[in-house]
Parts: sequence; structure tokens; C-alpha cells
Amino acid sequence: MDASKSGAATPEEYIGGVASFRTTLYQNECPQVPTHMESIELIKEYGAKFTPELKTPEVLMPYEGDYTQEDYAQQMIDEYIAAEVDPSAVWPQSFLWQDPIYWAQNTDFKQAVALVGDYDDYTMTASEFAAKVAGLKAAGVPYIAPPTNMLVALDGNEIVASNYAKYCKDHGFDIITWTLERSGPLVNGGGFYYGPVTAVIDRDGDMFELLQVLDEQ
Repeated sequence: MDASKSGAATPEEYIGGVASFRTTLYQNECPQVPTHMESIELIKEYGAKFTPELKTPEVLMPYEGDYTQEDYAQQMIDEYIAAEVDPSAVWPQSFLWQDPIYWAQNTDFKQAVALVGDYDDYTMTASEFAAKVAGLKAAGVPYIAPPTNMLVALDGNEIVASNYAKYCKDHGFDIITWTLERSGPLVNGGGFYYGPVTAVIDRDGDMFELLQVLDEQ
């Protein structure tokens, strides 16, 4: 698990911010990180499917004048084409919504996923949501992927689907969410990923109540 310690004075201290409930088993003699193409070949060997995330650039695009965001988005897809991966086995995803729009409109890899990173969208009205996702809808992007905390709310002491989750369904999106495994022990409410329902979270088994709501509602 990636980790860092803010305010560190040395490289060793900076990478020492692993939470106590996460393993450090693999921090020594870690294998070399594979390239994206190498990872595709490895995953193919196991007959698994692919959920690559195109990371938002840290540099101004177009990079060096002529490498555009569209070039970047296409480059990732080109590696699946080169590896002869069927588009039905790939769910390309990005927080930068122009990427899934590009994939849906310009490639055969149309199982595009719009990751949601604007957490304040949780409080949007139905009309605000409709305006926000209009581009995704027009392009035929099928998946939207907010974190778990945006999909739930409290009705008294009961965990229920949030308005945001209902808006996603009303607009015909399939929902992929993230993530159940990052919160650690839930005795103190679960933190970020449980946000609006943290008041009723006080034991690890509450994860299954959240999961049931995500599944059924």
C-alpha cells in the first residue's frame, strides 16, 4: 500500500507513513515495478480482466507542445490492442472525464468508467447532477465510479442509498465503487469511506451492512 509521512525530513522518514493496520511484508526486496505492457501480459496469463486507471497528468497538456490528452488516452488503449486483449475484458477508467468520453466515442473499448473525485457533488440536486453528467450521457459512457461514502446516507440509524446513488441509477449508469478494504478497524467510525454513516459504524461487521446496502439499493 502506498504511504507517505507529511513533514518528513528524510526520504526514509517520508516512506515510513504506513498505517499500523497495513502490512509492511513486501517493503523489503520488492520486485521491480512492471511496465503497463508487462502487467497486461502477466494478467493475461491468469485469465483475469483489466481495470486500468489513466492517471491525470501532473504536467501541462499538450506535453512539449504536441502530445495531447487524447494521445495519452489512446496510448493506453493501444497497448491493449497490441496485446490482442478483447475490449470486453477492459474497463478503462479516469478521474478526468474527457478520457472516458474519448474512449466511448473513439475506440472499441467502450466500457469506460468515469471516476468521481469531486466529493462535494454528494450534495448536488437532481438538476445539478443532470448537468454535471450530460457530457458522459451524450457520449454513451456506461459506468460512473464514486467512492462508497457518496453512495450511502442515514435514515435515522439505518444505512440507505444516498440521493447521489439514486441520481446515478436514474440516469442509467452502472455503478462501480471504491473501496471497502482501506479503512482499517471500524471501531472509530471508519473514516473517509464511511463519511455520512460514520455515526452508526463501530465494529468491523458493519462493513457487511454497508455492502448489503450497496448491493441491494
